[in-house]
Amino acid sequence: MTTIIIIAVIAIIVLFMILTYNSFVRLRNWVQEAWAQIDVHLTRRHDLIPNLVNTVKGYAKHEQETLEKVIEARNKLVSGSAQDRIDADGELQGALKSIFALSESYPDLKANQNFIELQNELTSTENKVAYSRQLYNKTAADYNIKVESFPSMIIANMFNFKKEELLKAPEEAQDAPTVSF
Repeated sequence: MTTIIIIAVIAIIVLFMILTYNSFVRLRNWVQEAWAQIDVHLTRRHDLIPNLVNTVKGYAKHEQETLEKVIEARNKLVSGSAQDRIDADGELQGALKSIFALSESYPDLKANQNFIELQNELTSTENKVAYSRQLYNKTAADYNIKVESFPSMIIANMFNFKKEELLKAPEEAQDAPTVSF
């Protein structure tokens, strides 16, 4: 009878370990998939920007500094850690806002069909990036909770599952905008 109880306890422990390990693998893969989605959208935006810059160049020749900021921010997106790329993405968003503000000064640019289409594509991509960030942070938070929760933390430590870094908004995005009349 004692042997059966010992075998049952060992079987329950082994089953717990297998199920917990598999859930860590599943969650880790979901985190990687969520980051891959962000990367896809950032790459899409990265590819749209030269077309936008070239469209604007024809209309705003003396606005070279704004265009250079956009290109510089775009180039920072190519490599680095997840958080570095998100920070560079924040810089790029600011630079793109400057380009869209330029369109107010150039009615011909504002009416240009290529510019309008590119602006719509970038807006759509921005929305997809924002959603993908939310999904990534939610998935990473679920994974991190499992890594830190007892008793699954025992399995996490045994098999070297580490917490994932959550994406944070760039510092400039945390400042409240100033409105004056």
